[in-house]
Amino acid sequence: MHRPLLERAIDICKHKKIRFTATRQRVFLLMAEQKGAISAYDLLKLLQGHDTNAKPPTIYRALDFLLENHFIHRIESLNAYLMCNHFGSEHPMQLLICDNCHKIIGLTDPVIDDAFSERAKQSGFKITNKVLEAHGVCYNCLYN
Repeated sequence: MHRPLLERAIDICKHKKIRFTATRQRVFLLMAEQKGAISAYDLLKLLQGHDTNAKPPTIYRALDFLLENHFIHRIESLNAYLMCNHFGSEHPMQLLICDNCHKIIGLTDPVIDDAFSERAKQSGFKITNKVLEAHGVCYNCLYN
């Protein structure tokens, strides 16, 4: 089911000449199977189903690789990770996080990004990581 995503990731890594090890691929596939965000320790439990020797450093190294290469996003406020729908290249991200059902809506709105970047520039600030997180209640929870 997630084979085309994996193949695309493998191609990106080959093009960048970076090692996409078996463990990194397994963590990538586990991330792709998630419906939403997942913590590193929950991901580690899933990985241990495939590799009983996997330890916290194993998962954190794989997650760092996936973050560095823009395959996933880190949700700071939840201390969790989310598969990137536009993976493989750096891009702005705005996240709407429902505090009730934990649904996460990912946006990549260039108007929001441009306005935010411009205000940062006007303030003499250089942004190095641009993921905006907004917490609230989704439409489903609000009206159902």
